[in-house]
Amino acid sequence: MNKIQQIVQALELAPHPEGGYYKETYRSAGSIKTSSLDSEYEGERNYSTAIYYLLTSDVFSAFHRIHQDETWHFYDGSALDLHIISPDGYYQLIKIGREIEKGEVPQFTVKGGDWFGASVREENSYSLCGCTVAPGFDFRDFDMPDTEELIKKFPQHASLIKSLKS
Repeated sequence: MNKIQQIVQALELAPHPEGGYYKETYRSAGSIKTSSLDSEYEGERNYSTAIYYLLTSDVFSAFHRIHQDETWHFYDGSALDLHIISPDGYYQLIKIGREIEKGEVPQFTVKGGDWFGASVREENSYSLCGCTVAPGFDFRDFDMPDTEELIKKFPQHASLIKSLKS
């Protein structure tokens, strides 16, 4: 069994719809009432949720967005390239990893409403991260459009979008 299979098995990870593997590790007991949330939310949300997220170099996390802020935490493996496009089209590349002297950061928060995708920096490797979302994640807040729709919004980033879409 290789290292990736060992991690998937040990942490009981399952395939994630955007690519990679995940397992929810925390969901707060308390929740935020619908009346206290912005109008884009349907229903209550937990205060916060957290997952393990494993991405391998042979797949990628496809461009998507959620309503909430999402904080990424680096744990193990190769650095992760987090590609972010703001609603007004500004592109940002964040390198999440442990080599701070090379410009990597061990933690970064993607703002709610930003489009983002991820890829593993090194070939034949993996990135093990954690993601914390507040208010808590709900698949009703998840938007993963097809490639053409996203390119219509951001034609200046067409080649990047094509590289992170199936």
